[in-house]
Amino acid sequence: MTTAQRVQSPYLLTTGTDRRAVSVDVTADASATVVEMTVHGGWSQPLGSQVSASLRLCLLAPTVAIIIDLHDVDDVHGQSLRFWMTAVRAARLGPTPVQLVLCLPPRAMLGYQLRHADRSQPLLFNTMPRARIAIAGRLAHTHRRFQVRLAPRPAAVRTARDLVAQACHTWQLPQLGHDASLIMSELAANAVEHARTDAVATVLADGPRLHLAVRDGDTRYPRLNPLAAAGRATPLDERGRGLQLVHALAAAWGAMPARSGKVVWATVSTDSPS
Repeated sequence: MTTAQRVQSPYLLTTGTDRRAVSVDVTADASATVVEMTVHGGWSQPLGSQVSASLRLCLLAPTVAIIIDLHDVDDVHGQSLRFWMTAVRAARLGPTPVQLVLCLPPRAMLGYQLRHADRSQPLLFNTMPRARIAIAGRLAHTHRRFQVRLAPRPAAVRTARDLVAQACHTWQLPQLGHDASLIMSELAANAVEHARTDAVATVLADGPRLHLAVRDGDTRYPRLNPLAAAGRATPLDERGRGLQLVHALAAAWGAMPARSGKVVWATVSTDSPS
């Protein structure tokens, strides 16, 4: 987990199955604040590496809770105990604490070991529905957010920009309004132009930061010119202008899978480049 600092924005989280038939599937909600992760295969070092890579990118996003389904993991003797205890601790002690939730079969040895561990335990549930209900209850009154549905029409860009203005006014963050509005406009415009599906725009407040997100129904990720990602000047043609602007203004940004699509997110803070 300590290698997270070496990953550079944009943080594009992808999933896949390797030749050992092990995989880690990730699905985010509309704001990327709650992420579900499903782990498949026999527990091994390669599978642990896949989980670690996905967790690193989730912890760099505006994620506040990660629900991990371990029902399809073959770990009869609980060999992954140390891995999960380390992951839980890293999530809790990060710059923005993240709640790690594990779903296990009732009689799983790993669950028994976690419940009797001397150190702080993760939240444990037998089923994903129970975990979702518990997390929804915990987050219902602790996070400030504005959210709006967007139709795949040009007017959606103005609607998304107005959402940012409303949020900055309500939360008294006028210093973030300009950059946040520009970024949200680009995220919404990309959804209208490229996804051409209904979308959901979200603005979240996290202390001196704003998290912006747009979920649409297109699984294709945004593509940033490699020169722009490296901080080098590139021609601003019409198709590349938006993401270069997001990359220049956001403290961090990325994308991850969502149900039947993706969510693209960005963070703006008082320390963001301008």
